[in-house]
Amino acid sequence: MTRRKPATPSPVTATGHARDYAAVALAYAKAAVADKKQRKYCKFVRQAAQRHLDDLKRSRRRNYPYRYDEWHANDVCDFIEKLPHVEGQWETPNLSLEPVQVFILATVFGWRDKATGLRRFTDVYIEMARKGAKSTLTAGVVLYCACCENEPGPLILIGATTGAQALKVFKPARIMAMRSPALQEAFGLQVWAKSITIADNAGEIQTINSKGSTQDGHNPHVAVLDELHAHKDRALFDVIHSADGSRRNPLYWKITTAGFDLHGVCYEQRSYAAKVLEKSLAAEHFFAIIFTLDEAKDFKPERKTGDDPYDEANWIKANPLMPVTPSLAAMRRQATGAKGAPGSEGEFFTKRLNKWMGAASAWLNVSKWIACSDPTLTLEDFRGLDCYIGADLSNVDDLSAIVLAAMGEDDRLLVKSWFYCPEARLLREDATTKQATEMYRKWAKDGHLVTTEGDFIDHRVIEAQIRDLKEQLAVHKATFDQWNSGLAMASRLNEDLDDGGQPFAEQMSKNANNFTDPARDIEARVTAGAKRLRHDANPVMTWMIGNAVVDRRINGSLLPKKVTPNSQNKIDGVDAMINATKPMIQPDDIDNTLDDFISQMKAA
Repeated sequence: MTRRKPATPSPVTATGHARDYAAVALAYAKAAVADKKQRKYCKFVRQAAQRHLDDLKRSRRRNYPYRYDEWHANDVCDFIEKLPHVEGQWETPNLSLEPVQVFILATVFGWRDKATGLRRFTDVYIEMARKGAKSTLTAGVVLYCACCENEPGPLILIGATTGAQALKVFKPARIMAMRSPALQEAFGLQVWAKSITIADNAGEIQTINSKGSTQDGHNPHVAVLDELHAHKDRALFDVIHSADGSRRNPLYWKITTAGFDLHGVCYEQRSYAAKVLEKSLAAEHFFAIIFTLDEAKDFKPERKTGDDPYDEANWIKANPLMPVTPSLAAMRRQATGAKGAPGSEGEFFTKRLNKWMGAASAWLNVSKWIACSDPTLTLEDFRGLDCYIGADLSNVDDLSAIVLAAMGEDDRLLVKSWFYCPEARLLREDATTKQATEMYRKWAKDGHLVTTEGDFIDHRVIEAQIRDLKEQLAVHKATFDQWNSGLAMASRLNEDLDDGGQPFAEQMSKNANNFTDPARDIEARVTAGAKRLRHDANPVMTWMIGNAVVDRRINGSLLPKKVTPNSQNKIDGVDAMINATKPMIQPDDIDNTLDDFISQMKAA
């Protein structure tokens, strides 16, 4: 079982492997993208597939840093299909990968950095309903990475909330190794009760549990986090990720089903994954795929209702290995039990259909927001127009935002944004804010995020920008958030820019009464498309658009907000945009319903 690239192609495949797995992965991706009615593939799977196809096109460019290597794509699959089954009765003695499994493996291991040849993806998030063979697949990945990635002393950690849960992955890996004499001989594997060692490269596979305070000091090549939804805190997650940077090509492999805790680390990672898939966040190192049922808003065009959870034709979307596992009979029993006992319905939806219970509804469709982007939008486009500024200021070291808005020709809203944070924020190294810090650094490097000197946000820089906009353009009003920083800046601006008794700057409290009308106006424009909204494609704003969820009231009012008050997924730009557009809403417009407004825009 040597894993060296052959000097000459094998007669079976051009890469010397048993099957052309790269072709299987490509066919799977094309089938998912072609399923436009989303009968078998949910929105997230289709987005993951489209990402792979788009990247294949991008890889032809000389300046694109990654390439797709079919040998590596095939090798991991070929290795795993040489491993034996560990339980149940099967037609063949060894594992046989399904197309969806091939797609995941070929994508994660096939994409390579052009300069180094190392894996592109170092972070993997797989969310799938129960009984989807996630642990078996992961056991194969664990053995492959321990033996075949040319890493000196690879430490493979399998982590979970309890030792028993960690064994769900370690036990099949242990049995596979015990039943594979050729594997033992090829790499010097020795199987112990609680570990597996690899003599050839001094590697080791072991388990850890969620007592994070006792797990410091590890330096893993691969870290598996099983059933991430069950982690009641982020201790183990943070400890594992705190070693990032010590290995040349680490792999953080997270597998889970949906859960109920919307404030935990799993839902945080799930939200991050969704943003990567919908392209509101660029993270080239992060592979994500989510198998679930679609909500009404996930279809194009949007439907009145989402997937019926009791229609068995929809079950394959959350259970891509059906009917291999779970069986159709087992799913029918679960569905019957859920129907007959309402208390069991939540468990059926969450564990068998991979639906997060109690998840907040996203405010705007990010794809439609992106469709309204225009990176060529400049201040010149605002000259001669009545302009308005909205601002949302932080007090210490958080993000601050200002938005310039104006109504252009043909009732088209123009939006340009600026974002700020103190430079010290970019120096943070703590694991809890690692992902956000990496984004901030990239945005600052690319000129989308302005940093101010010191540990705290320098409001003088923001105020200077507002004054400059006022001097250059016909800015009639600046509207700030309700907090003390906004009050102080508004007071200073009014001292100098008071226009005949009418204050230039004012504050507005964030509540449904103030936010509903401008938010509904923005909703309608995003739905109508680029003919009604044009923004400057700032990736910070796009990220924040994807972060905003909405609280819709019975009386028709609404309030965009963060998913949780302490979430690291910020929406300052969203609030600033609403602050900017609020003074632009005319009293006569308020009586229109959202549906009426959308109809008017589409008819125009």
